Amino acid sequence: MRFITKYFIMIIGSFLIAAGTNFFLVPYKILDGGVIGIALIVNYVFDLHIGFVIILCSIPMFMAAWLLNRSIFYNSLTGMLISSFVIDLLSPLRSVFHPYLDWGAVPGAVAGGLLIGTGLGMMLRFETSTGGTDLLAHFLARRIQLNEGIIILLMDAVIIGVGGLLLSGSTFILSIFTIVSGGAATGLCTMKRWPRKK
Repeated sequence: MRFITKYFIMIIGSFLIAAGTNFFLVPYKILDGGVIGIALIVNYVFDLHIGFVIILCSIPMFMAAWLLNRSIFYNSLTGMLISSFVIDLLSPLRSVFHPYLDWGAVPGAVAGGLLIGTGLGMMLRFETSTGGTDLLAHFLARRIQLNEGIIILLMDAVIIGVGGLLLSGSTFILSIFTIVSGGAATGLCTMKRWPRKK
């Protein structure tokens, strides 16, 4: 039953990530952090498919996962392939949904971050991920006393900083809203329950 639940969560999480990316970030050229952020930079500059770039950028993390934890390697590989496929699958629908979701750049940045962060957090909670930096955060959280959402937030800050230099100052500012809301959503989804006091 847990196996079925895990794959169901992977699919739901992937659709949340894809919706946040395609319908809220791309129309305003906003970045997320992590591998998705790197893929968005490549998409904005070279017009390559986001999901395809995510797969390419995730290869080093999966090589590390193969050495450190074979179980999460297989789970994360599946999550990464599904989410990358769904991101590219939904990309033609941007023009269909954008008129209904054109809330402005700042609300779009926040909404995109919340959707992506919730999708990632759901997957991390079920011992899977989309690979990339969230996979790295999962390994680091087991070794240091920091929540996965906080680790992701710190790595995201570096990526949007580079993206801001390559693209524009407004992209950098808007992307801050995305990674803060995304980090908060991921942190809430992965938060451990405190034991009740007797």
